[in-house]
Amino acid sequence: FADAIATSVGALFGTSNTTTYVESAAGISVGGRTGLTSVVTAVLLLACVFLAPVAGLVPAAATAPALIVVGIMMMSAFKEIKWDELNEAIPSFFAGVFMALCYNISYGIAAGFLFYLIVKICKKQLKEVHPILIVSTILFIINFIVLALI
Repeated sequence: FADAIATSVGALFGTSNTTTYVESAAGISVGGRTGLTSVVTAVLLLACVFLAPVAGLVPAAATAPALIVVGIMMMSAFKEIKWDELNEAIPSFFAGVFMALCYNISYGIAAGFLFYLIVKICKKQLKEVHPILIVSTILFIINFIVLALI
């Protein structure tokens, strides 16, 4: 329930809606079992608000090695893709390419959704696609059209 509220309120302020789930999962994975885990996380997050200007002093060149390591870790997930299955390979490829070239994870997800739907339509397997994915893909397309017109 708390994650749902945090996601809804966070969306109003323009934050990523998946961070509440990730923070909860991270807390549980390191052994947090009580509400105290959430309190500690909240206090540390509040401290980050005041420390953000200090983090802004770090030059981009100093953060580049960390970003390279994160990129390598992301690329290691590509070995788990079944490249011989078009249903999985084509959307995964375009999701990765769009993330890298657009510098935007949500654009990569949108491309993955779109190409997954295209593959399913071409293979005449549209009935296998969940309606929520179809609606999400349509919303992504509308978003791209609106962005192109603005």
